[in-house]
Amino acid sequence: MTGRARRVWSGQAIFVAWATVVAVGIVAPFVVYPVFAMNVLVMALFASAFNLLLGYSGLLSFGHAAFLGSAAYVTGWAAKSWHLPVLVSMGAGVAVATVLGLLFGVLALRRSGIYFAMITLGLAQVVYFLVVQMPWTGGEDGLQGIPRGTFLGIDLGNSFAMYYFTYAVFLAAFWLIQRTIHSPFGQVLRAIRENEPRAISLGYDVQRYKLLAFVISASLAGLAGSLKAVALQFATLGDVAWQRSGEVVLMTLLGGMGTVLGPSVGALLVVTMENYLSSLGSWVTVITGTVFVVMVMAFRRGLVGEIKALFARRS
Repeated sequence: MTGRARRVWSGQAIFVAWATVVAVGIVAPFVVYPVFAMNVLVMALFASAFNLLLGYSGLLSFGHAAFLGSAAYVTGWAAKSWHLPVLVSMGAGVAVATVLGLLFGVLALRRSGIYFAMITLGLAQVVYFLVVQMPWTGGEDGLQGIPRGTFLGIDLGNSFAMYYFTYAVFLAAFWLIQRTIHSPFGQVLRAIRENEPRAISLGYDVQRYKLLAFVISASLAGLAGSLKAVALQFATLGDVAWQRSGEVVLMTLLGGMGTVLGPSVGALLVVTMENYLSSLGSWVTVITGTVFVVMVMAFRRGLVGEIKALFARRS
């Protein structure tokens, strides 16, 4: 393909991706239960935020649940105890996640590879311990009955109104992620992922780029957590547990690491299995693990990654 043909094909692919996301999102609450659809959107945003770090920066974090959960708790507390407006409460949650992301990044990015992953896991466990011990978090019961409030005079207590609010936030965050990926900043991240020594030799401050990518990813994960607290009206220890960090890795790999739509597709698969197979109890974990192994062996690039590669070969 010529350079112009590649640009045209890429532009068409982006347009199709956006059209698909918008169309599916508009009709979703009329096809499935709105709360289920909101949970899918929240997890899709969380996975997309994580993919910005793993898929485009090459940094595997096992502590992203700390950003999701901390933002959920702070948002829930601000809305329930301080009676702050929904956007202010969510802003407080995102701010806390951003600060945590900066702290985690400064400490963890001193190492690379498995050591980086283990440091993020250890720091996330510290956050988990703090959430368990703090009196305002509700301990093992978590925060329940978080009010949704209103937005521009619209009562978000209505499930359909809350869904479209969640969907609007998701689209805005999805657009931001897409713009970041295709910006010069995103190109530098790819260069660092592919060949870090060469990026250093070209004069790029690699550590600064990695830290900025980590903070952006943490902020977006925090936005997902804040949105979850408002949409689902609760925050629990499961939001900060290490299993949640493993789950987002699973979503990203299933859908397609390093693709725009892949994490959202992976989130849809995982949340659907957890929701519709919940009656099987602990067998859900076994089934999810089996599906993951089969998918990784059959589709090494993930679902969206394989489809993208197929179209690329045909083009």
